Amino acid sequence: MAHRWKNTLTHRDVTPKAAFMNRRQVMAGLAAGVGLAGVGGAAHAQDALVPNSYEDITQYNNYYEFGTGKDDPAANAHRLTTAPWTVKIDGLVDAPGDYAFGDIMNAMTIEERIYRFRCVEAWSMVIPWNGFELADLLQMVGVQSGAKYVAFETALRPDEMPGVRYPVLDWPYVEGLRLDEAMHPLTIMATGIYGKDIPNQNGAPMRLVVPWKYGFKSIKSIVRITLTDREPPTSWNKANAGEYGFYSNVNPEVSHPRWSQATERPVGGGLFAKRKPTLMFNGYEQEVASLYEGMDLKANF
Repeated sequence: MAHRWKNTLTHRDVTPKAAFMNRRQVMAGLAAGVGLAGVGGAAHAQDALVPNSYEDITQYNNYYEFGTGKDDPAANAHRLTTAPWTVKIDGLVDAPGDYAFGDIMNAMTIEERIYRFRCVEAWSMVIPWNGFELADLLQMVGVQSGAKYVAFETALRPDEMPGVRYPVLDWPYVEGLRLDEAMHPLTIMATGIYGKDIPNQNGAPMRLVVPWKYGFKSIKSIVRITLTDREPPTSWNKANAGEYGFYSNVNPEVSHPRWSQATERPVGGGLFAKRKPTLMFNGYEQEVASLYEGMDLKANF
């Protein structure tokens, strides 16, 4: 089993459920202060987070396979069939095969992880995930010595995903990590939020969560995991390599070509909420900086 990570955030730090489920609250509402505790000694300022209405919760999400409009995923994601669900694990592993989601869940230890979440669009939140360490799954199937990277693939179901009819990205959605990133105890496969199964529009039944990277790295609705000796392609990097690098670590010193990453807007704070400084590696610098020792993080963005 992988080394257990000690969580330092508590439920006091969690973005209110309604605000998490509806990112539209970034653009509306009044403010209520919620303190954010730091990880690795870093402290956040007071966050202004406001619960949203049920209508807000169900009408705003990003999942391009169900459409690019912010209310498209909530309107369309119910079409996704999540049971039965199978994940193909192949490549440089000792026990390749098609693994039923239920069998994976029975073999893993499910726990709660309260993590900061930072979108490349410069908004942020705190989310209580339920899931298991990816390292435990990889150890279960046996990682071979030649493996250096882990590639992931999202379901591609045109009959259930109306968004894939349009060439917004090169479908299916794919992502990847270095093996040491994948094996890090902070990296989890999330299967729940707020103690409930992840809604379809949020990546049911299983998604990746890498809290020190921008949110698009946390690929949703995974159907394939491949161990490989070569850096795998990733969807947003293929779409625009000048804006989205392979690593995509949260770095306030490296701006997106169209906006600064130095600050972020906490979701739920309203239109006039005070922005706060973005922390290096999203506040997990103490835990993960050693993974990139000696690397130029501006060149390897």
